[in-house]
Amino acid sequence: MNCAETKRLIDAYVDNELDLRGAIEVEEHVARCPGCSAEERALRELQASARANLIRYAPSPEFDARLREAVHAEVKEPAPAVEAPPRVARPRRAWKWAALAPVAAAAALLIVASPRLWPPPSEASVRDAVIAAHVRSLLANHLTDVASSDQHTVKPWFQGKLDYSVSVTDWAAEGYPLVGGRLDYVEDTPAAALVYRRAQHVVNLFVWPSKRAGDEPLQHVSRRGYGAYSWTKDGMHYWAVSDLNDTELQKFVELVRGRRE
Repeated sequence: MNCAETKRLIDAYVDNELDLRGAIEVEEHVARCPGCSAEERALRELQASARANLIRYAPSPEFDARLREAVHAEVKEPAPAVEAPPRVARPRRAWKWAALAPVAAAAALLIVASPRLWPPPSEASVRDAVIAAHVRSLLANHLTDVASSDQHTVKPWFQGKLDYSVSVTDWAAEGYPLVGGRLDYVEDTPAAALVYRRAQHVVNLFVWPSKRAGDEPLQHVSRRGYGAYSWTKDGMHYWAVSDLNDTELQKFVELVRGRRE
């Protein structure tokens, strides 16, 4: 991939909208091209600033209900038969479009204002985004933002950067030493990435607030030589990703899930 192709795809890459193959190709180019690497950093800084500073307002249930009623009423209204001559029909069509304009605006506002109308990301899309983030951290030489094996250093580093608390534990005694942490983005949400090592292998533990109600059981997937375990507990979503063999990765997951907060 050259610079021109990368510049065409880099916005989608930063927004995690590329498939895994496309993301890896962009990552490989960014890792060796100073110009494209600088552009990627600038886009991520802009993205982080927008997410941190832009204000979003959720509509009230009453407002949401009124908009839905307006849209449904217009959709159910039968279309009038056109029997007038062409000279008269043109103004009627113009009147019809004028009448529909407020409803169209209301529908657009409803779509923007009501996140519930947007379908949640599929499990496959989240899986691909998480694995791509793991690969990106290895290829782009951006494994950690804070490099430390001290959990009392890594945990405070996230404070002020995330609007939720992250539990950090060093499992060096069990063979999984803490390396550090960094910020990442999954499901269009800032995520904490806790980094561990097992011999020469890296384990990324991604943590972010779940958008789904209730806990979810442990699930395992594998893709392109990488294994991943995911689960949801107490409102938090967890993904552990590595190229470790399944036995060692599963042992790491058991350590995380067995942790006493």
